[in-house]
Amino acid sequence: MIHCLIIDDEPLSRNVLKAFVSDHPDLNLVGECKDAFEAMELLNSQPVDLLFLDINMPKLSGINFYKSLNQKPHVIFTTAYPEFAVEGFELNAVDYLMKPIAFERFVSAVQKVKDKSGQAQIPENVSDYILLKADKKMYRTPFTDILFCEALGDYVKVHLTDRVLIVTITMKKLLTELPSDQFIRTHKSYIINKSRFDYIEGNQIKIGDNSVSIGQSYREEVLKVLGN
Repeated sequence: MIHCLIIDDEPLSRNVLKAFVSDHPDLNLVGECKDAFEAMELLNSQPVDLLFLDINMPKLSGINFYKSLNQKPHVIFTTAYPEFAVEGFELNAVDYLMKPIAFERFVSAVQKVKDKSGQAQIPENVSDYILLKADKKMYRTPFTDILFCEALGDYVKVHLTDRVLIVTITMKKLLTELPSDQFIRTHKSYIINKSRFDYIEGNQIKIGDNSVSIGQSYREEVLKVLGN
């Protein structure tokens, strides 16, 4: 899990990034700050792996703030002004996101952080099943038996080939435990097994007798992955 901090003086930009972070299974938001001085206090109180840092901020710019840090987390600069990109990359920034930020570019930038952190490595001993807690039992569930997963508040309905399990886990946590080469999130409320879908029609994915929605922010990535 990558612990990240959003620093931006614009509330709308912070809200967009918060929504993106919430939808990404590998990110944990430790806080949001409206300027560099708030960020200094937070960084002194808890560890942070990644900054989403706006360049144009009052009093102290994002670039000068980052230069001032003794311990520098990974940084992804955000701004509406492309002329600042060169200076940002001179500071060894992982990436540079232009506003308005697209979710696909956000995901790509986070992947670069994972690559730098070595988190993209595949473990040597990969299991072909997951343990799911439901009905006060732990079910050994092969990945191939999972059709799709559906959010249900703080629970998840895991639709299997022969039954449905109501599992005590969040979607974000579940996605970290499912192999990314076999599963993809298609919507804030759905994860599907890539090998189990029948066809795509409009914004719906047909899996047996079920229809699963494709969220607008996921559509491009879903079509690219499932179309291959």
